[in-house]
Amino acid sequence: SVAGGEEKSLYATTQRTHACGELSVADVGKVVKLQGWASRVRDKGAVVFLLLRDRYGDVQATVTDQSTQELKEKAKEVRPECVVEVTGTVQKRDDGAINPNMKTGEVEVIVSDVKVLSRTKSLPFAIDDAKIDTEAKEETRLRYRYLDLRRATMQKAIQMRHKAAMAVRTFLDGKGFLEIETPFLIRATPEGARDFVVPSRVHPGDWFALPQSPQMYKQTLMVSGMDRYFQIVRCFRDEDLRADRQPEFTQIDLEMASVSAEDVMQIGEGIVRSIWQKSLNHDIPEIPRITYDEAMARFGVDNPDMRFGMELADVTSHETVVQSDFKPLQDVAMVKAFVVPGAAKGTTRKVLDQWTAFAKTYGLSGLLYGKVQDGKLSGPLSKVSDDTSALLTSLGAGDDDLVLMASGPEPAVNAGLGRLRALVAKEKGMINEDEYKFVWVTDFPLLEYDEDMGRYVAVHHPFTSPLPEHRSWLADKDKLADVRSAAYDLVCNGYEIGGGSVRIHQRELQERMFDLLGLPEEEAKEKFGFLLEALSYGPPPHAGMAFGFDRVAMLLTKAASIRDVIAFPKTATTSDIMSGAPGTIEDAQLAELFVRSTAPVKQAAEA
Repeated sequence: SVAGGEEKSLYATTQRTHACGELSVADVGKVVKLQGWASRVRDKGAVVFLLLRDRYGDVQATVTDQSTQELKEKAKEVRPECVVEVTGTVQKRDDGAINPNMKTGEVEVIVSDVKVLSRTKSLPFAIDDAKIDTEAKEETRLRYRYLDLRRATMQKAIQMRHKAAMAVRTFLDGKGFLEIETPFLIRATPEGARDFVVPSRVHPGDWFALPQSPQMYKQTLMVSGMDRYFQIVRCFRDEDLRADRQPEFTQIDLEMASVSAEDVMQIGEGIVRSIWQKSLNHDIPEIPRITYDEAMARFGVDNPDMRFGMELADVTSHETVVQSDFKPLQDVAMVKAFVVPGAAKGTTRKVLDQWTAFAKTYGLSGLLYGKVQDGKLSGPLSKVSDDTSALLTSLGAGDDDLVLMASGPEPAVNAGLGRLRALVAKEKGMINEDEYKFVWVTDFPLLEYDEDMGRYVAVHHPFTSPLPEHRSWLADKDKLADVRSAAYDLVCNGYEIGGGSVRIHQRELQERMFDLLGLPEEEAKEKFGFLLEALSYGPPPHAGMAFGFDRVAMLLTKAASIRDVIAFPKTATTSDIMSGAPGTIEDAQLAELFVRSTAPVKQAAEA
C-alpha cells in the first residue's frame, strides 16, 4: 500500500501522498506517490534520473539499473516541464551522492512506476533562475506569466508576500482590530492622481470611480464606533508607471479612534517588526525619528536612505562661499555639498559628467566638484577661493576625498544632491544590501503652493490635521507655507513604505481646509458631503496610516521591481499582455452604458 498507515502528510491528497520538497531521512522506507513537473531528465542508459519539482521544492526520483526495461522506457519519455506522477520508495543516498544544496538532498525516491500526466509545448524560455535574465525579456516573461511563476525565485517571492500578509493579520487581530471591507465603486474625488472610472448602466451619464484609497470610508468607520479598523486592500491610480508603481496596488490600511500620532506610530512599528520577524526572522532595532525639516537639511529628500552617511552640508552662509567671486556661488538661494570619502582617485571625468547630467534632471544648472589633495581642491571647486581650508574643515573633507557641491533654488539643490547622494552610494558600493534601516519622518508641511494652479494643495491629503500649535496659522496667509501637519512617514532603505496622519475631526476645520485648497463650498459638499455630514455627528479624534504592501514585499525579497512580487502585474504601458487587457468592447455593450468611443477605429482595434 502507498504510505502505509503512518500519519498523513499535510500535503496529502487523493492524488499524492507527499509534496516533492518535504521528503527527508525521516521518510526513508516509505512508499510514496508524488506529482510534479520534471525539472530535469538525465538519461544515463542503465539509470534514469528525474528531478521532480512542485511548490515545496525538488526531489530526485531514480529509475535504477534493476528496474524493468518497460519502466526505463517510460522514464525516458519524460521531457522537461511535463507533469509526472511517480510512485516509489524513499531511500537514503550514499554519502558521496548527498546534495547539500537541495532541501531533499539526503534522500531519493527509487521509482516503481512513472506516469506522464500531461505534456508541454516547446517552452518560450527555460524555467531556470540562472538563465532567465539572459534568455527571456521581461515582456516574454509577462506574456507567459504562468510559466514565469514556476521559477523558484518567483515562488519564493509570492510565498514571502503571503507570510507578510499573515503576519499583519495576526498582529492586528491581537491588537483588537477589525478587518472591514470598504466599497470599490465610489464617487470620484478631485485631489491626487487620476481616477479609474466606471460608467453606471443603472444611472445613465453617472460614473463610479475606483478608490485611490479607502480614506473617507475608514474615517466614517471611526464615526461609526469601529475604533480599530484595518484591511489589506486593492487601490487604483491611473498614472504613469515606474519601478515601484502599479495602476492597481495593495496597501495595508488602518485607522484608530481616540489616539494620537504616537499611538498609530507604535502600531505601525509593531506591523513592520512582525512582518520582518515572521518573514525573515529579522529583528528591527529602535526606529529613529526625524522631522521633515531635518530630513531635508541633512539628506535633501523626505525619504532618506539611512544605510550610509554622506549627509548634505548647507554652506550657503559659510564665509568662504559668501566671499567667493566664483560666479556659480553668487546670487543663489542655497549652496550645499557632500563628501564622498576616498573617491578622488577612483572617480573619472566620465563618471563626474554622468553625475552632472543626473543632477541636472532635478533642475540644477550643473554640478560643482573638487578632489582633495594636500589640503587643496582641484577641479571647478578650486575656483571658489585661494584658501578653501576652512570650507574643507567644515565639511570634514580630507585628502583623497571628493567634494560634490550644488547651488541654485532650494528645491533643485535639495532634490539634485539628495538623489545624487543615493546614486553615488550605490555606484561606489557603500550600501550593505543585506541591511534594513528604518526611519520615521514627521511634521510635514500641511500645504504647498502650486504655481501652475495658482493655489495651495495638500502635501498629503485634505483630511490631514495641522499640528495643534499651528492651527491658528491657517487664518494668516503669510504663515500658510510654514504650517506643519501631524503627518508621519515610515521609510526603509530610501523607500517610503508607509504614511499617515492625525485626521481633521471637526467639521469647521475641515471646511476651512477645503477653502484653503480653493474648493468651493458647494463643490466640497457635492464631492465630500457624506464625510462632512458624518463629522457633524460626534466624531472622535482619530488617526491612521497605510503601508504600500507591494513595496514592503519588494524590500523583503530584494526584488528589482514591484512587478516581481505581484502574481499578475501590469506592464509599463498599464497593460496585461498575458490576458490581453485592456481590450475593446462591443458597441452594444457601450450603448447599454450610454457611452460612445471617440478613439480612431485603428487605435481602438489595436487596444
